[in-house]
Amino acid sequence: MNTTSKPKILVSRAIFPEALAELEQSFDVISNQADVVMTPEALASQLAGVSAALVTGSERIDAKALAQAKGLKIVANISVGYNNFDVPAMTAAGVMATNTPDVLTDTTADFGFALLMATARRVTESERWIRDGNWNQWSIVTNPLGMDIHHTTLGIIGMGRIGQGIAKRALGFGMNVIYHNRSRLPEADEKACQARYVDKETLLKEADHVILVLPYSAESHHTIGAKEIALMKPTATLVNIARGGIVDDVALAAALKAKTIFAAGLDVFEGEPKVHPDLLACSNVVLAPHIASASEKTRRAMIALAARNVRAALAGDKPPSLINAEVFAK
Repeated sequence: MNTTSKPKILVSRAIFPEALAELEQSFDVISNQADVVMTPEALASQLAGVSAALVTGSERIDAKALAQAKGLKIVANISVGYNNFDVPAMTAAGVMATNTPDVLTDTTADFGFALLMATARRVTESERWIRDGNWNQWSIVTNPLGMDIHHTTLGIIGMGRIGQGIAKRALGFGMNVIYHNRSRLPEADEKACQARYVDKETLLKEADHVILVLPYSAESHHTIGAKEIALMKPTATLVNIARGGIVDDVALAAALKAKTIFAAGLDVFEGEPKVHPDLLACSNVVLAPHIASASEKTRRAMIALAARNVRAALAGDKPPSLINAEVFAK
């Protein structure tokens, strides 16, 4: 088989060289190993000549991007979230949409708990305190004092796979777990997590620590704003590992500055990679660059699943994690 007979695919961002080499055995690959973020125009141009694309959350796939992509069969997101996809537009264009669930659940739950602990115990603030030469001012009452995790109440908003993973980790710290979700979990799942379902207002009032793990949508935009933050305890922490836009970052920055809540931990932001300057000015916030799934093992598994989705679609089979399955399922 010569190269020109292979299906042409786009890999929109850099991936591990071994994964790229494996794809090149079966496909004519247009790769972006320089990892340059494409403009919408550049992305649309690249999509016009390929049968499939592996993309990340930084690429918006909508009607405009798909307008000239007449031969495109599938776009595989290397992410569990897919708010960068306009799924109805993709479906209308006859393009399969896939994501990478399951393979990142434990890694993301680990990080969610790590960010929770770093936030409550002021880990990054304490590091800055040391780097600024303040350790010589140490005392048992003036060095950075945090909030306990053990035997406190954890409120989880969004109780899917990752939320349940965080709940199970909380049990090892003797935490009381409450949750809010679009729909209540089956009784067996609640028992496995030892979690109690409550409405959102009750969760915000009762929780010592709130962690957000819900998918982004128009309905979940600014799930947490000034009104919701005002319901929380002044000693509470807020952690977001879900998506930017679920929290009103301006309202959160104002609350942190006013000490309305104790601290926040953020892995995602509105308008990322830009971070609102009001948040950057807050000392009581832990900031991470959207790295909840960022272990090498997990990122390799995500790329491998995206590649399996592409292989299945181009072979005429159903991809293993098809989002718009109601149209393309066989």
